[in-house]
Amino acid sequence: MSVPDIVGLVGVAAYLSAYGLLQIGILKVEDLRYALLNALGALLILYSLIFDFNLASFVTQAAWLVLTPLGYIRSRIRKPGAA
Repeated sequence: MSVPDIVGLVGVAAYLSAYGLLQIGILKVEDLRYALLNALGALLILYSLIFDFNLASFVTQAAWLVLTPLGYIRSRIRKPGAA
C-alpha cells in the first residue's frame, strides 16, 4: 500500500469518526471538532487523489471542503430557538 493510499484511508477514518461520533451523540453539528474532522477527511482524500485522480471523487471532496466551513459558520450564528 502506498503512502497516498494510507493518507486517503486516514481521511476516510476522519469522515467516519465524525459521522459515528455525531450519531452516538458525542459530537454535535455545532462542535468545531466535527467540522475539523470533516475538513481533514476531505483534505487527506484530495491529497490521495493527486496520485490516483478520479474526477467524481475530486468534485465530491472539493464540495465537502467548501460546504463544511459554511455549515459550521451557519450553525454558530443560528439564533437559539430558531428552527
